[in-house]
Amino acid sequence: MTTVKILVGLAVLALAALAVAVYVARAQLPSFEELKSSPNGQMIRVHAADGSVIVSLGPSYGEWLSYSTIPLVMRDATIAVEDRRFRSHPGIDPIGIARSAMIRYERGRWIQGGSTITQQITRTIFLNNQKKFGRKFREWILSLAMERKFSKDQILELYLNKVYYGGGAYGIDAASRKFFGHGAEELSLAEAAVIAGLVKAPSNYSPTADADAAVGRAGVVIQQMVRNGYVTPAQAAAADPKGLKLAPAARQNSARYFTDWALPLLDTLIDETQAPLEVWTTIDPAMQRQADAAIRANVPAGAQGALVSLDRDGAVRAMVGGTDYVSSIYNRATQAVRQPGSSFKLFVYLAALEAGHKPEDSIVDEPVTIDGWSPRNDSRRNSGPVSLRTAFAYSLNTVAAKLGQEVGFTTIADMARRFGITTPVNTHPAMVLGTSDVRLIDMTRAFASVAAKGVDVVPYGITRVTARGQTIYTHEVDRSRVLVAPYVAAEMTDLLQTAVNTGTGRQAQIGRPVAGKTGTTTSLRDGWFLGFSSGLTTGVWMGRDDARPVRGLHGGTAPARAFAAFMKPATATRPVEQFDTQVTLPEWQLEPDEASYFGTPDEGMAVDEDGNPIATAPAATVEPETAPAAPVEPAAPPARSPQQQLDDLIDSVTRDTPAPAPLPTRAPVRPLPPGTVPPRQPPVQSGDPRPTQ
Repeated sequence: MTTVKILVGLAVLALAALAVAVYVARAQLPSFEELKSSPNGQMIRVHAADGSVIVSLGPSYGEWLSYSTIPLVMRDATIAVEDRRFRSHPGIDPIGIARSAMIRYERGRWIQGGSTITQQITRTIFLNNQKKFGRKFREWILSLAMERKFSKDQILELYLNKVYYGGGAYGIDAASRKFFGHGAEELSLAEAAVIAGLVKAPSNYSPTADADAAVGRAGVVIQQMVRNGYVTPAQAAAADPKGLKLAPAARQNSARYFTDWALPLLDTLIDETQAPLEVWTTIDPAMQRQADAAIRANVPAGAQGALVSLDRDGAVRAMVGGTDYVSSIYNRATQAVRQPGSSFKLFVYLAALEAGHKPEDSIVDEPVTIDGWSPRNDSRRNSGPVSLRTAFAYSLNTVAAKLGQEVGFTTIADMARRFGITTPVNTHPAMVLGTSDVRLIDMTRAFASVAAKGVDVVPYGITRVTARGQTIYTHEVDRSRVLVAPYVAAEMTDLLQTAVNTGTGRQAQIGRPVAGKTGTTTSLRDGWFLGFSSGLTTGVWMGRDDARPVRGLHGGTAPARAFAAFMKPATATRPVEQFDTQVTLPEWQLEPDEASYFGTPDEGMAVDEDGNPIATAPAATVEPETAPAAPVEPAAPPARSPQQQLDDLIDSVTRDTPAPAPLPTRAPVRPLPPGTVPPRQPPVQSGDPRPTQ
């Protein structure tokens, strides 16, 4: 008898303690309105520059539906499959708990849960899914408190608007719109059964992931509705989950390359981690479509392409990281590091111009050897004295090497880093031909800084962020960092114009002033074109991810064509802007842009960081200190007459240059003695038609 009294006393104390705990929990619960507004996770909506929504990330919420507007079939389906004693239990279901414990004892593991609808919404709002007794005990206390503070209808309303249904959708309205393309007020019996069946295992029963599993689960829900008297057998037979039409999945377009790059930056810009965010970005939807189309239309078969376009203040207007985001989310515009070829000569000539050279300066194109390295021009010929403008326009490798030796390879590397190159830059002589790996977005930034008259341009994608209607971040453009003097940037623009008008970048012309540079790496592994016009700077890269050669890929072919295909419509509504220096044509047509280290493509030969070929067959072991140097250019042939030299040039063009565009008529220019400055050609407006030879 004493034992019984002790047990009864303990039970009374336990009940009293439980009552006190429930009372305290009830007093601490938020109001119903506060529970309605509390988020289940951080949602991020990303807006384009025109205000349209590019993508919504994180939890997706539909319209909040009051209890009276929730379809009866949806309420009945949920109660039937999740908690058929919902209307009678006090928040926890002793019968369900006992049944679950019995099955656990028989099977040796938890097979069936005993959670009520009240427990599930309590867990969703206040707790987590850890299967620990301490968490479960708190869940019971809170569930009992919820039932003491709110009505059954209010609890069911919270549940149907806040529970996770898969695919990022929280609440029945978001689920209905995601899977069926309409609001939850229009749910049919079959649709309600599919949605109600998702709660148990959203990833397993999602109709977009496994339609058969979703239909089978919906059948179970309808059977439970018949068993509990919510629908008649005839109504159940008329419902046809198999015949449901699902809403088409949203297409993952190329703008996701941009959002994948921009959104991680939020961690460094704001501290808000709970409230839903509205992120306003720089991306221009029309330009993005044009960029996507330009890459798809021009990239060689089997290759990949990338494009970045920056406005004059660094705003990213378009970003394409590959030909298809769905098949490859790897962003070649911001992640890939590739050799830039002759486009790297931007930094060589910037260093030379800053050191005092002028575009009209004469320099001798002749064989050169630097520390055992002997670069050659693609034509395997040398042109004698030429202006820097001509050397840049036709990407003469020997001239770039001589300039590098003169100003210093470390100086050029410093110039590249000054203009935003974030990858390591080597200081070997061959670096002048672009043997250091770079990122497309960094190279585009460098060209944009030249277009900005030497002021640093930093790419950015987020303009402002709002939370709860308040602006918590606004981007501010910093124009205070000057990289080179304005006259240096103007002279560089002078050279870049020439490369587009009659040099290697002719196919990048768009009918208005354009300045730019091509780049092609050895064996045609990478093709680049970077340029600017009317305040917009665009960089294009093409190549294979495995770095295998791409037949016919030159910077002046597919990449330049993609640049033009994008820039023509992208600048169509912008006023035509003349550069500070009018275009001056070079002396003559010399050669295509191929960063040839030792002549024509080697059909797969790789080069090391010095620009020397890497042997593909086993070679005899040589001690490092006695290893032979790269092949040295043979001695220059005997002096030839000016007419003979001109004939050689014409012969090199007709034999080595693929189908050039019509060239302007110019009088033959005879090679000048070293140190003689040729007369400056009269200015010609970009795009002026001239008769062909």
